[in-house]
Amino acid sequence: MSNPRPSDPDADREYMKLALGQAERALWLSNPNPRVGCVIVSPDGRVIGQGHTQAAGSHHAEVMALRDAQTHGHDTAGATAFVTLEPCSHHGRTPPCADALVAAALHRVVVATADPNPLVSGQGVERLRAAGIHVNVGLLGHESRELNVGFFSRMVRGRPWVRMKMAASIDGISALANGQSQWITSAQARADGHAWRARACAVATGIGTVLSDDPSLDVRDVVSPRQPHLVLIDSRLQTPESAKLWQPERQVWIYHAAASANPAQALLSKASHAHACPNANGKVDLQAMLMDLGRRGINELHLEAGAALNASFLREGWVDEMLIYLAPKWLGQGLGMSTYGPLSHVDQALPLHWFETTPVGSDLRVRLRTHEQLPF
Repeated sequence: MSNPRPSDPDADREYMKLALGQAERALWLSNPNPRVGCVIVSPDGRVIGQGHTQAAGSHHAEVMALRDAQTHGHDTAGATAFVTLEPCSHHGRTPPCADALVAAALHRVVVATADPNPLVSGQGVERLRAAGIHVNVGLLGHESRELNVGFFSRMVRGRPWVRMKMAASIDGISALANGQSQWITSAQARADGHAWRARACAVATGIGTVLSDDPSLDVRDVVSPRQPHLVLIDSRLQTPESAKLWQPERQVWIYHAAASANPAQALLSKASHAHACPNANGKVDLQAMLMDLGRRGINELHLEAGAALNASFLREGWVDEMLIYLAPKWLGQGLGMSTYGPLSHVDQALPLHWFETTPVGSDLRVRLRTHEQLPF
């Protein structure tokens, strides 16, 4: 075994970028586990193993990278591992990754960010250091947290990261006055929207959208290894049993405010999970719903709803991010993206922060956030 080379900050950054690239490969795969990537680098600077988190219950990134190195006949003794999230230190569905790294006789482990999971939260780093491994934490940590905003939200705040998706003309019209909205945006924008559905743990909508559009709200326009759960907000249990959203092997979770479920027992029997959480106005208590979703492992909640439910989420402060597709069309009169307001003064407007603008087909994808910085 050659002596470990001195740490090179520029090289370390490039190796961590490779690890983040691996983590992105878990984007649609690892829920509810975080998206993690790992790269193993030999003492002389060669990448000898790479891996990313597999589906829940299967191997984590560190084990995949170590196996990759072993498969190609590489010795990991004295090597450095670049990991985008602190290696776990507890027995969950799989053994602790920290133990696997110790067994591999590594010299150093570079971690992008600490794991907010209370079952880990510094314990993985301490286990590595106790075994004599040099550990550095913080390299490209923001990038890792961005990739795992939902996981961090659930661990720190107890609720999912809520991303509200909307599509509209450039003058903010989401549908004509008669309700027609297919299609304001391009096929490329619709496929991109499906990719955002695919990365979420669950897609949410309201009864108004179900009754007016009868949507499937599944992932169709991109190839995905899984379908996100569907969260249905239906205060009075009005969802038709013939609605398109009922699909074999797809979990549908209903949140309602009905005092008695007896008249809708057949409807509730179709749901994988039904939860009554009424607020004082006889509607669904959105905070109670979000906390229940957090307990059930939902990291990112992708909201595709109508103007009224969008306004409720905005008014109560439960939106973290807006994902808006704007088409270069001027529709004039029609329906807006939400019924938020009316306001009496401009300074009462909800402040938003630009995050990203990206051309998609003939349209523009705009991402805005309600936080200037990540809240964790």
